[in-house]
Amino acid sequence: MLALIVSTFLSALDLTAIGTALPTIVADLSGGEDFSWAGSAYALSSTAVLPLSGSLADIFGRRPVMLGAIIFFALGSALDGAAQNMNMLIAARTVQGVGGGAIISLTEIIISDLVPLAERGIFQGIIGLTWALACGVGPPLGGVIAGANWRWLFYMNLPLSGIALVLVWFFLSVRTPDGSMREKFARIDFLGNAIVISGTTLAVVGLTFGGVRFPWSSAQVLAPLLIGLALIVGFVFYEAKVPREPTVPWIVLSNRTTVGGYIAAFVHGLTSISIIYYIAVYFQAVLGDSSTHSGVDELPLALIISLFALVAGAFIQITQKYRPFSLAGWIFIMVGFGIASIFKADSTTAQMVGYQVVVAAGIGLLYTAPVFPILAPLPVDRTAPALAFFAFVRAFAQTWGITISATILQNELKNKLPAAFVAQFPGGVEIAYAAIPVIRDLPEPLRTQVRVAFADSMSTIWKVMTGICALGLLSVFILKEIPMPTHKDDKYGLDVANQVNNVDEEKGASRRASVSSRSGV
Repeated sequence: MLALIVSTFLSALDLTAIGTALPTIVADLSGGEDFSWAGSAYALSSTAVLPLSGSLADIFGRRPVMLGAIIFFALGSALDGAAQNMNMLIAARTVQGVGGGAIISLTEIIISDLVPLAERGIFQGIIGLTWALACGVGPPLGGVIAGANWRWLFYMNLPLSGIALVLVWFFLSVRTPDGSMREKFARIDFLGNAIVISGTTLAVVGLTFGGVRFPWSSAQVLAPLLIGLALIVGFVFYEAKVPREPTVPWIVLSNRTTVGGYIAAFVHGLTSISIIYYIAVYFQAVLGDSSTHSGVDELPLALIISLFALVAGAFIQITQKYRPFSLAGWIFIMVGFGIASIFKADSTTAQMVGYQVVVAAGIGLLYTAPVFPILAPLPVDRTAPALAFFAFVRAFAQTWGITISATILQNELKNKLPAAFVAQFPGGVEIAYAAIPVIRDLPEPLRTQVRVAFADSMSTIWKVMTGICALGLLSVFILKEIPMPTHKDDKYGLDVANQVNNVDEEKGASRRASVSSRSGV
């Protein structure tokens, strides 16, 4: 568990810390036009690799794939820290994302190997707590490091990667499937993975360009987006017909409760990342916080997410019910986003803390809850592909969440900021991140006008997220309360169990031999 927690924290910390530091990084590398790719490149590669990671874990075993994921993450981090321009940073983030995505998927899969679903609530809560802790530590840490030298934001991943690598190497003693490397490679669904990776890449390219680099109605946006989405839909139908081992077996997508869980995961990923990623914009642009101070202001969000992620896991395990906690999560998150939409340029610190608590409670509950309806109806031997697809759905949704929020903010700022102020930012530049460094030096009344425009624009984001959360609320009514399995798939369980059994057998044989010798037999 320590190996999994450190690995999860490693991936989650990078995702949550980068948002606070991005304005500093973009300014230092003069990358305003390519800003969105700093986040999208990571999201693209981590999302695209998720279905493949589950398949590889079934074929080659959990431990080798996890070790490879950590190595990729460390390599990408080293290249990030050494980046001399935005293109190098984007390429490095792509490498890093491959490792980060696989770490997320493998953590869920390995826990499912070790603990039956009916007893997994606490363990899911611990992983949710780890994610939420990273949400708490990441923004202030990112702000502090960005204020000194942003490169250490990536370099600090190297010792953490080393610790994770050692822990996984020595302590993750799980069974590895038999068979030669040739036989294992023959089992990989190369065509299916090529389809989903291509579709994800094209869709993310369209999302990244939309509303910032090119208008949403342009061919540069619509062509890759529509083709990408068509390929992802085609991937689902291909997997239903694929003759050999599919990456995502059709049984995973043919149950209404499982599909309801996936809908919840998608909506939660989309909406939660919007506030985690963009609340820092409010603090820095509207309140004039430094990157360090804005990270501290986000602590209420992170701490409450942590608490409720653990609470959800514990109570689902105790009650053996998941629908009530899903319902509570959606109510909290909708009310929280609704309240957040009344943030103003002159809101007090007490108001901001209180507003964050409500939405954070919903985010925390829903970090943990969806995995139970997804897995409850499925055979335990389908857990790995189901969890890999769960991670894919949530990560793909996060890409949508960042993009939708960026587009709303860009368009609202264009309409609400003074025209003379907007004119200084060329087309293709994300106004929010380009404007933040100059706001505090603006003369009055322009500075107040800009702060008010940012506050009103952020309010529009939270209103849209409130509406999207309604779809998540509806997903609760698709779910059926199915008894959770009390057994697990022993094919990938701990090797230690075999060692213990062997030792017990040897002790038993020794005792029998001793008894026989004493009885004269």
